[in-house]
Amino acid sequence: MDHSGTSFVEQGSSEFVSTLKALWALKDVDQIREYVQKTLPTLEDPQAALLDVLEAFSAFKGKANSLGYMIACKFSQWLKEHPEAQQTGLRLEKFQTRVFALVTEGTLLDLLLDMYQIHSADRNFLLGHATHLHHMGKFKEAVILSTKLDLQMDLDLEEMCAPLLLTERFPLVEAYVAKYPELQTQLVQLLDSWSDPNFNPRVVGRQYKGLPPIKADKMNIKTVSKLAFKLLEQYKLDPGLCANLINQRHLGTLKYLMYKRFVEKSMTHENWTEHVQNTVKDNRWLQEQLISLLLRHSDCETAGRWALKLNLPQENLPRRVTEALEDLGINDNSALYHGLSDTETTVDDPQTRKKHFYQLPIPRDKVHFLQSSEELSRCREIVMKDGQTVGVDMEWRPSFGDLGKPNVSLIQVAVKGEVFLLDLLNGVITDSDKKKSCKEELISLIKELFSSPKVTKLCYGMLGDLQSLEGTDPEFIGLDKQLHGVLDLLMVHKQIQHYQHRPRNHSSPVDVLAGSQASGNGHDVQPAGLSLLVRDVLGKPLDKTEQLSNWDRRPLREQQIIYAAADSYCLLEVYEELQSDPLRYGLHQDFHKLPQKPAVPRHQTEKQKIAAVQKQKPKTLTTTPNPNSMSQPLSPRQFSVVCDNMLQGLGRYLRCLGVDVLMLENDDDHRRAAEIARRDGRVILTCGLPYETLRSQVGEGKCFLVDCSEKAKEQAIKVLKHFNVRVTLADVFSRCQVCNCNKYLHISRDRMLSLLKLHGYPWDTKDVTDPYNAARTPTSASQSKTPVEIQSFAWVKEMGFSLESLTLPSGAKLQLESIPPGLLEKIDLFFCCSQCGKVFWEGSHFGRVVAQFQEILQNTGEYFYQISTTEKSHDD
Repeated sequence: MDHSGTSFVEQGSSEFVSTLKALWALKDVDQIREYVQKTLPTLEDPQAALLDVLEAFSAFKGKANSLGYMIACKFSQWLKEHPEAQQTGLRLEKFQTRVFALVTEGTLLDLLLDMYQIHSADRNFLLGHATHLHHMGKFKEAVILSTKLDLQMDLDLEEMCAPLLLTERFPLVEAYVAKYPELQTQLVQLLDSWSDPNFNPRVVGRQYKGLPPIKADKMNIKTVSKLAFKLLEQYKLDPGLCANLINQRHLGTLKYLMYKRFVEKSMTHENWTEHVQNTVKDNRWLQEQLISLLLRHSDCETAGRWALKLNLPQENLPRRVTEALEDLGINDNSALYHGLSDTETTVDDPQTRKKHFYQLPIPRDKVHFLQSSEELSRCREIVMKDGQTVGVDMEWRPSFGDLGKPNVSLIQVAVKGEVFLLDLLNGVITDSDKKKSCKEELISLIKELFSSPKVTKLCYGMLGDLQSLEGTDPEFIGLDKQLHGVLDLLMVHKQIQHYQHRPRNHSSPVDVLAGSQASGNGHDVQPAGLSLLVRDVLGKPLDKTEQLSNWDRRPLREQQIIYAAADSYCLLEVYEELQSDPLRYGLHQDFHKLPQKPAVPRHQTEKQKIAAVQKQKPKTLTTTPNPNSMSQPLSPRQFSVVCDNMLQGLGRYLRCLGVDVLMLENDDDHRRAAEIARRDGRVILTCGLPYETLRSQVGEGKCFLVDCSEKAKEQAIKVLKHFNVRVTLADVFSRCQVCNCNKYLHISRDRMLSLLKLHGYPWDTKDVTDPYNAARTPTSASQSKTPVEIQSFAWVKEMGFSLESLTLPSGAKLQLESIPPGLLEKIDLFFCCSQCGKVFWEGSHFGRVVAQFQEILQNTGEYFYQISTTEKSHDD
C-alpha cells in the first residue's frame, strides 16, 4: 500500500477535524455547514475523512440531530453527486471495519451502511460482527444490525432473541422475524416451549453474558401466551404451533365456565354442557383437567359421569371418582345420563325467574325469525317507516379465548308490538323452490336501517356491536361513518347513574341498592350494563342466562329466541319510560336529542398517530388521545374502567378515588377485558402487549396504555388527567375498596355496640380484662333477649339486613369481627359496605390519600380545613 498517500490523507483529515472542533467550540452550526460544504471537494479521501470526524466526535454521533449525523448527511449527498470519489476493494473493506466500531444502531447507522456499501461486504465478515456484538452483551445492537443486513437465516433464533424476550424488547424481536415465515414459526414454537410450568427465566438469563438479573415473574405464562397469540394473528400462523399455550387458554375457559355454572350459577346446564364439550373436544389432557375441576366445584358422581361420557380410562381417574361410580353401580355409558342433571346445580325454574326478571311483554307469535325473502320484505316495510323507532341488539357465539374477532350471528330489530330476528349466519331464502340462501338482501336492509335519518335506532353500547359487525362481513366496513338517527342508551344510562350516585351528606342514611333482587339460586348476581338500566327504569333486570349460549346453532332454542327478543324490545320500553318523566331520572327534557351519531373517531394515518403521541407527556406514552379529554370534565362516578390483572395497584388507587373499577382475575385472559368493556361501556386500562389487540376490539379512546415502569400513584394521576376526571373530597373512599360497591350503611357507635353485644362480641365491655383473648364466637341474636330489647333493633330492618344472621340483601354478612378491641370509644360512625359487609371507620388513611393526590383534587383548601379538624379516614 502507498504509505505516502495514507500519510497525506491522514494529515488532511487531521486539519479538517481540528477546524471542525474549533467551530464546534463556538457552537456555530451554520458556519460548520458552510465549512464542510466548501472543504469537501478539496479532501483527498472524503470517506476516510468522514470516519475521522465521527471518531473525533464520538459523543455526538448517535442521534439524528447530532453533529456527526449532520456532517454525514453532507458527505452522503456529495458522494452521490461524485460517485468517482467512492473507494473500492481492500480500502473499502477497511472502512467497513471502522464503521462497525463507530456505531451499531440509530439513523446514522442506516446512512453509513449505504455510504460504505456494507450490504455488499463478505457475509461471513458481517456475521462475525453481529456475533461479536452478541457475545459482548450488546444483544439489542446485534439484533438491529442483523435485521438491517438480513443475516437472520444464518443465525440461531433462540440465541439472538431470548435475551430480548427476557428484557421485554418485543418490537425488536417482531422486526427480526417479520420477513421470514420460517423464523416466525420458530419463534412461536420457542414461546410455546417457555409455557412449561418448569420453565425458569432466571436459568435462561444466566446463559447470556451482560444480561441483567431476570426477575422470576418475567416471561410468565400470561406474558408468553399474549405474545404468542399476537404473533399467530399477526402472521396468520397455524395455532397448532403452540399446542401447549392453546391448552392453557382452554383450561382458562374451563375455569371460567366452572365459575359461571357452580359459583355464580348464572348459566343453564344445557349451555354449560355444550361449551364444555366444545372446549375439551377429544383433547385427553383437557378432559382430565375437566374431571379435576368438577371434583373441586361439584361432586364425585358428576365427575364420574363426565369421565364415562368422555370415555376416560378408569385407571387414569382419581380414586374418589372410581369409588363413586362403583357405589352407584355405573360402569358403562348405559347409565350415563341417568340423574346427571340432578347431581349438578341448576338454574331456577322459569316460573321462579319470572318473578325476578323482565319479561317480554308481547306474544310469542309476534317474534319473527326471518327465513324467506317475503318475510324480509315485510320487515323492511314496517321497520323503515318514516318516524319509526326501533330497538336494535346483536348476538354472537362466545369466543372464550378463541383467536380472531367474533362474528355477529343474529341482529334483533324491535318495533312496538313485534320483533324481527335477522339471521346473519344463513341469510334468507330467496328462492323457495331451490332453497337458495342469500345475504345480499339482508345486508342491504341492515345498512339502510343504520344510515337512515328518518328511523330512530335505540341501542346500548353500539360501538362494540359495530366493530363485531365489521368483522362479520366486509360490506359493513365503514358503516360507523354512515350512522344517522342512533341514540345510544349507554350514554343516557351514565347520566342516570351520575344523578343517582350524586354526593350525599355523610349524616344522612344511604339506601341499600333498591331492587337488587337475588336470582333465586342462592347467589345474588348483580346486574350490569343493559340489565342494570332495565332494572333501574323498569324495576326488574334482564335475565342474562342465555347470553353466553351458542348463537351459531340452528335452529335456535326457544329460550334463546325469547332472550334475543327481550334484549331488543326492552330498549323500546326503557325509552318510553324515560320520555314520560325524564326529570325523575335526572335527565333533561330533550335528552333524546343528544348527538344521534356515536363519537367513533376516524382512522388516523401513521403520521397523525405519531404526531398525537409526541404531543403527550411523557413522550414515551403511546396511547391515542381520548376524545373525552377534550370534552367537559367527568366526575369519578361518570368514569368506569376495567383493569388488566397486571394493574391491580392502579385499580385500587382509582377505586380509592371513587372510580368504578373492575379488575381481572389473575387467570383471566385479556380478551375478557374487551368483553366487559363492550358490555358495560368501560375504558380498558392495560399495559404492554395486549394494548394493540384490545384497542382494535373496543375502538379508539376506549383503551389506555399504562406505563408499567411508573408507580401506581403516578399511573392513576395520568389516567385521571387524560380522561379529564375531576376528583373532589366527597369522592375519596366513596367506593368499597374490596368489592367496588358505592352504597354504605351508616351505623352509629351506640348501634354498633348494641349489635356487638347482641351477637356475643364482648371485648368492648368493661367485664373483659383481656379483649384480644376473649372468645369471639357469636351467640344467637335472640338468645336471652326480651321482645322489648328486640324491638329496639327496628332500625336494622329499615337498613335491610337480618338481625339474627347479620345477612345483607346481597347475601354477605356484616363483618363485625374485623372491629378491633377498644375502637368504639374512639369512633362515632361506622361505614358498612352493603355488598360485601366490610366495615370501615374514620382514621388517618383519608388524610394520607388526599395528600398523595393533592395535585388533582378539587377544593384543596377544603382539604386543609378538613384534615386539621377531623382527619377523616377509611381505615378498617
